Amino acid sequence: MFIVCVAACPTGIAHTYMAAEALELTGRQRGHEIKVETQGSLGIENDITADDLARADGVIIAADVAISGKERFDGLIKLECSVSDPIKFGDAVFEALEQEHAHG
Repeated sequence: MFIVCVAACPTGIAHTYMAAEALELTGRQRGHEIKVETQGSLGIENDITADDLARADGVIIAADVAISGKERFDGLIKLECSVSDPIKFGDAVFEALEQEHAHG
């Protein structure tokens, strides 16, 4: 699966980038292609493009704040969770999205 992700925390520093790294590592370990956009203190980095969205099988939004451009994910299988969830429960986050994709 190709999964796009957004990570964002209230201060946009540590947890945003820790979650992004956890999403990338866990996703790849589970055999997925992953792209993670961060919305943090440096603004939006590694933007998810229209081409990314066109081929995405699902999206994980790991955020404890409102994210910019959430409407672009309408119509995709979506999992929303706390920014800390991919750090603490990475496999469970991906398993939930995989199950939704399998039954969706």
